[in-house]
Amino acid sequence: MSTRINIAAVDAAAYKAMLGLEGYLQNISLNHIQKELIKIRASQINGCAFCLDMHAKDAIKYGENPQRIFILEGWREAKDFFTEEEQVLLAMTEEITLISHKGLTEETFQKAKQYFDDAQIAQIIMAIVTINGWNRIAVSTHMQIPK
Repeated sequence: MSTRINIAAVDAAAYKAMLGLEGYLQNISLNHIQKELIKIRASQINGCAFCLDMHAKDAIKYGENPQRIFILEGWREAKDFFTEEEQVLLAMTEEITLISHKGLTEETFQKAKQYFDDAQIAQIIMAIVTINGWNRIAVSTHMQIPK
C-alpha cells in the first residue's frame, strides 16, 4: 500500500491548521504520558498504524513502561496498571473516539470532574479530537510507517 496523497504538500493551509492544534496541545496541563496514552488508545481504536508507531515510541521516550503500552487496549481488565485518573482519560478517549455509540457519558464526565477542572476537561477533549483528526488523515491517505 502506498501513500495516496500528501495533504501537507497539497493543502498546506489545512495541514498548518492541524499543526496549530498540535502546538496548542504542547502547552496544556496534561503531562507527556497522559497525552501519549490518549493518542495511543485513540489510534488503537481507529486502526492507525502510523500514529500507533509514532506515539508508542514517544511514550517510551517520555519514560512510559512498555508493558503498559502492550496492555493498553485491555486497560479495563488491567486496572492495577493504570491510575484512576488515567482510567478516566482512557474512558473519555474511548467514548469521544466512538462518539456515534453514545458519546461522552454523564457517568464518565462526572468521574472526570473528580480529577480535572473544567479547563483541563476542555484540554482533554481537544487532545482526543486532535488525535482523531490525525488518525483520519493518516488512515485515509495511507501514511507509511517510517522503517
